Amino acid sequence: MPSQGVTVARPRTAARTVEHPDLSEVSLQEVLEALVDPVRRMVVSQLARAGEDKSCGTFDAPVSLSTLTHHFNVLRDAGVIRQYYVGTTKMNTLRTDEVEQRFPGLLSAVLAASVAEEAGTAARGI
Repeated sequence: MPSQGVTVARPRTAARTVEHPDLSEVSLQEVLEALVDPVRRMVVSQLARAGEDKSCGTFDAPVSLSTLTHHFNVLRDAGVIRQYYVGTTKMNTLRTDEVEQRFPGLLSAVLAASVAEEAGTAARGI
C-alpha cells in the first residue's frame, strides 16, 4: 500500500477495438441470415435513415439492450455493420460501400423492401 501523499500511476490500457471480418471471407448465406431477423433489419434501416453513425443506445428497438447487443454482434460478424469506440460509447455504421462491392444491390434491395413492408404495415394499421 502506498504511503500518504504518494501518487501511483495507473497502468496504461490499450484503446478498445472491435474485430470485423474481411468481407471477402463473408458468404452470402451469412449476410442473408443476419438480415432475416426483423430487429436486425430495423437496426440496418435506422442506420441507413440516420445518414450518420449511431451509438448503441440510440436505436429504437422492441428488445432489451442485452438482446440488442446480440443483434449488433450478428450484424458485425456478417460484415453488415462496423463498430468502433468513441471514448466509452460504441458507435455503429453501415458498411454500405463494402457490402455493395461484395454483393451488388443486396443491401439497397433489403432496405427498399423494409421501407415497403413498413409502409404496408402502417397502412393496414398494424
